[in-house]
Amino acid sequence: MTPTVLALSPPRFSAPPLAPTLSVVVPLFNEHENLPTLYSRLVDALDPLGEAFELVFVNDGSRDATSAMLDLLAATDTRVTALHLSRNFGHQAAVTAGLDHARGDAVVVMDGDLQDPPEVLPQFVEKWRAGHEVVYAVRRKRKEGPLKRLGYFTFYRVLRAVADLEIPLDSGDFCLMDRQVVDQLRALPERVRFVRGLRTFVGFRQVGVEYERDARAAGRSKYTFRKLVGLAVDGILNFSSYPLRLVTYLGLLSAAAAAGLAAWAVWDAVSNQSTPRGWASTIVVVLFMGAIQLISLGVVGEYVRRIFLEVKGRPPYIVGRVARRAEARHENRAA
Repeated sequence: MTPTVLALSPPRFSAPPLAPTLSVVVPLFNEHENLPTLYSRLVDALDPLGEAFELVFVNDGSRDATSAMLDLLAATDTRVTALHLSRNFGHQAAVTAGLDHARGDAVVVMDGDLQDPPEVLPQFVEKWRAGHEVVYAVRRKRKEGPLKRLGYFTFYRVLRAVADLEIPLDSGDFCLMDRQVVDQLRALPERVRFVRGLRTFVGFRQVGVEYERDARAAGRSKYTFRKLVGLAVDGILNFSSYPLRLVTYLGLLSAAAAAGLAAWAVWDAVSNQSTPRGWASTIVVVLFMGAIQLISLGVVGEYVRRIFLEVKGRPPYIVGRVARRAEARHENRAA
């Protein structure tokens, strides 16, 4: 672990003003292999802009050298703030923590695996200066496996079809948001968050910027299949009531099928005077109806679960500690 920490290059900067123009929020979970390159590329991309900026790294309960590396960065660069969450709360909670602590007039959200290239940030800032409050990235091409690409492609189109909002296709959390948009997001009371959907919900002037999503630079993806499915379910259930309507449609369809079968049975008994023919069809109907009922209960249960989570009112994250250089803390108190 130690050699990786020492691989961090020394910062190249002068002390920033009290209020940065741009904040970059990066959630991290076991990303010690990517962090040195990420930090270097962020600085190289942002320095030429001539704007004061801060880097808000959110350590989402990492168990590798990420925590120590962030402490080193925060101790040597006043532009770096390291939020160490008390445990792993998940990607969306970590993004929320970063938004709550970002101080910039504009806030960028991006992943820490270098699939979101920092070199796109100048285009974000250019669109923001042109008057757009939200600039989101649209994935033109993915350098990932075919099954994963198919899964993402299907999810975004299903979400677009059933969502109550018009959520842009192939756009993730990688974006820039104006301060007033961030303040509106922070004011929303819900605990189970799907940030890209909430970003669409608050509105304002939004524009997309196409980019080519790179492959993960190093390490393994922390978004397992189970987590990806969970994120997809959160996105659909948080922004669509269509699953509940679908349950109603299934009930009506089942009732129509039952009425049709009953009519056929009466007609067959009167016209052909035949006796019942076996139990196979009966078993199929019973199993089919049982499956419909269980699926319906599951869908309703997912919505009830979200009500349960919201009613409890637990915070989406807990900050264990904040690492920031001493003079930066002094400047914050003076502000």
